[in-house]
Amino acid sequence: MHAITYSKLGPARDVLQLQELDNPAPQAGEVRVALSFSGVNPSDTKSRAGRPGVARPAFDMIVPHSDGSGVIDAVGEGVDESRIGERVWVWNAQWQRPFGTAASHVTLPSDMAVRLPDTVSLETGAILGIPGLTAAQAVFGGGDIADQSILIQGGAGTVGILAVQLAKWGGAHVIATCGPKDMDRVRAAGADAVLDYSAPDLAAQILAANGNAALPRIIEVEFGLNVGVDAEVIAPNGQLAVYGSAKDMTPTLPFLPLLFKAVTIDIILIYLLPKPQRDALIDRLHRALEEGALNCTVAQIYPLAQAAAAHEAVEAGKRAGAILLDCTTGAAT
Repeated sequence: MHAITYSKLGPARDVLQLQELDNPAPQAGEVRVALSFSGVNPSDTKSRAGRPGVARPAFDMIVPHSDGSGVIDAVGEGVDESRIGERVWVWNAQWQRPFGTAASHVTLPSDMAVRLPDTVSLETGAILGIPGLTAAQAVFGGGDIADQSILIQGGAGTVGILAVQLAKWGGAHVIATCGPKDMDRVRAAGADAVLDYSAPDLAAQILAANGNAALPRIIEVEFGLNVGVDAEVIAPNGQLAVYGSAKDMTPTLPFLPLLFKAVTIDIILIYLLPKPQRDALIDRLHRALEEGALNCTVAQIYPLAQAAAAHEAVEAGKRAGAILLDCTTGAAT
């Protein structure tokens, strides 16, 4: 099979390479997926570049990426053969495992390949793992949101724009922040109010957009930078759903404002979701897609051999949608 691999940490162009690997038959309880697309996420690029305190990859050779979509072409013992030919999307493919979806094929446990609804494209399927499940957990993880107000900090990101759509579908009044160039796109996704995240009076603008009332739930992409504003605008007993803090990994918390509002800080790592919660979120994502409430925008699709350029596009940020690899294009281009 064609696969992108790396065996040391470093810049994408220095360590990623296209290789031919054996394509093993699935073992008991497993399926093999002939991949159409692989989703490239920030977590993939950070793992390849190296995180603080990590000197080498966890395995001798890694095929990166956790998200992808394709068609099951083989099943192992104990898996119903009727699954062969089924369109699927996969999650956690490279979480604590060496081989992910940046390849023509991936073999993994059967329940990690989820049947893709007939009306949903394979491109969208490759976005549902990390971005889709993170957005769904951030929006619905605290319970029913109907008739509530939700603040989504970073509404133009891949997770943020999905969270805007899901929150609106769930019946919430949605306030989102983003940069000026993305405001129309976030508004079109369903946000009732869109604010410039860099505004010096952002907290006052957020409250004004909510009738001068504090908000019961905030979804946060940059915890370290924004926790001060969040503490100002969150309601007593409010929930702060945090899925990122890339620009400040050692946040200083305004403890007294958070304490005297009894704020719950829910730090989301979608890889560790228990099965019942994951299954419930998968069901929500499928229903939102089938009802036309969720549009998973793709910014660019790269051939498999151009994985390094795809990683660089994710690292550069400022993209209007997800970055995918076309796993059916194995030859160098």
